Amino acid sequence: MELAKVFKALGDPIRLRLLSMIASRAGGEVCVCDLTPAFDLSQPTISHHLKLLRQAGLIDCERRGTWVYYWLLPEMTDRLAGILTRPAGTPLPERTGKTAAGAAS
Repeated sequence: MELAKVFKALGDPIRLRLLSMIASRAGGEVCVCDLTPAFDLSQPTISHHLKLLRQAGLIDCERRGTWVYYWLLPEMTDRLAGILTRPAGTPLPERTGKTAAGAAS
């Protein structure tokens, strides 16, 4: 999976919140009928956001009758965690010059 697509999917606050809701759900899966009321958005808009999360490889789903159930794909979140985590005990490099915060003032 292309990482840029994953980070783009995570760059939207709605999708990030959807992913968090799915990941934290007891039992590991959630019905779209339980996700939609948490947002002030139409059901088609929520479905579009969920589709982008699916295309990024972050979640998967299954239709059961009328409803669609979603769950987290831990392989991708584990991969992201590995990329974003620096090795334990590795010191941070010395910084020289102004920091980004200092440059703004």
